[in-house]
Amino acid sequence: MIEEATIGQLRARMAGGALSAVELTRFYLDRIAALNADGPELRAVIETNPDAEAIAAALDAGPTRGSLHGIPVLVKDNIDTADRMHTSGGSFALVGSRPARDADVVARLRAEGAVVLGKANLTTWITGSSGWSPRGGQCRNPYRLDRSPLGSSAGSAVGVAANLCAAALGVETVGSILGPASANCVVGLKPTVGLTSRNGLIPGVRSMDSIGPLTRTVADAALLLGVLAERDYSSSLDEDGLRGARIGVPREGYFGYSDHADAVAESALKVLASAGAVIVDDVRLPTPDALTEHGAALATVQFREAKHWKNAYLAETPGDHPRSLDELIAYNRDHADVELRWFGQESLQMVNGFSSDVSDVEYRDAVALLHRLVRAEGIDAALSAGALDALVMPTMAPPWKIDLVNGDPPVTGSALVPGLAGYPAVSVPAGFTHGLPVGITFAGGAGSEGTLIRLAHAFEQASAVRRAPEFLAPEVI
Repeated sequence: MIEEATIGQLRARMAGGALSAVELTRFYLDRIAALNADGPELRAVIETNPDAEAIAAALDAGPTRGSLHGIPVLVKDNIDTADRMHTSGGSFALVGSRPARDADVVARLRAEGAVVLGKANLTTWITGSSGWSPRGGQCRNPYRLDRSPLGSSAGSAVGVAANLCAAALGVETVGSILGPASANCVVGLKPTVGLTSRNGLIPGVRSMDSIGPLTRTVADAALLLGVLAERDYSSSLDEDGLRGARIGVPREGYFGYSDHADAVAESALKVLASAGAVIVDDVRLPTPDALTEHGAALATVQFREAKHWKNAYLAETPGDHPRSLDELIAYNRDHADVELRWFGQESLQMVNGFSSDVSDVEYRDAVALLHRLVRAEGIDAALSAGALDALVMPTMAPPWKIDLVNGDPPVTGSALVPGLAGYPAVSVPAGFTHGLPVGITFAGGAGSEGTLIRLAHAFEQASAVRRAPEFLAPEVI
């Protein structure tokens, strides 16, 4: 069975001659095509790589390149590929863009022998419904087709969950990897900002953007992160890794917004304790409500960076496409029947109304304030005060129903403080409620990926929650 096979299992079959890169690539391409033709319409993949089989054949004919030799990987459609696929951010406005080179992370995948299988659907800059883009349509949750896939890296998570690829790359600013991982019963790892290169990324908020893996197991996430960061994280895997670990639980602001998420998290805490972890309750983190009091600083950082780096990307990327936010907004207005079919571009216009200066005193002061709140007085202080190895909390509420009229509800979850801090976090499947997945997040300080992988892997082995979706039809819940 190829479905649910890990990267290690697939590589072992290849090494033993029982599977070729071409056969594996064809399996995923056929599965994607069959779903597109016969349903259900998950809309996880915007396009497949027309050269994927040829690349796989060349890999079969040559020496083993690395740990991902012959492994098909989906890439979120805001990560540059210098091939016959598009890098469009889900918008027809950028179909004419022609990146001069692969993003660094894509180059790393290719160097290790991966087959870049296709581009995953995402939430475009026309925000409203998670997983909707003009090119890709509305991505759907494979566990319940009327439910949201959550977050911007929706297609990457759905592709992994539905066994349309062996692994995928996502991009997180605040919640765009963690949320889809939770909603689709997969592992999502957001690295420390800067650990993985962002060269060749259509930017969101530069100081918060981080490219990371979405996989079916923590071991696969560790392997993929190791490739992207050129470090060894697989050595962190330890089934007994929870014994003696001190894990903090921030209740205020991170529990209480969903009874279902709380119930799953409470069960997970019992698993952690049974596996030998020391649970330190009521750890203090800045709450979402408290951080909203500093909304002006947050807006200064997010909107200035979004405008500065988007303008830079559009201006520098070769091809026929809008060269600035001004031109992009005009393009959307001129093609409103497609680009603005469901939602307006008020958020894009708001960003464009800000200064793009990321060097003046106002901007530097705003960055310093946020980092003090979420780093020095936030995660770092909590870890130090409790001598903690990590924090744990529910990732998000169960996925809500897709609503292309009203859009997504307000989102609460684990991603805010790690996202603003630029610190790592990993969401792991933790349970189901009414057939809908819920994850828990392990979060830590800068550079703590090895520790988080150790804890998350041990929890995963002790809980064994992951199960493949059955592409369930909508149901009244």
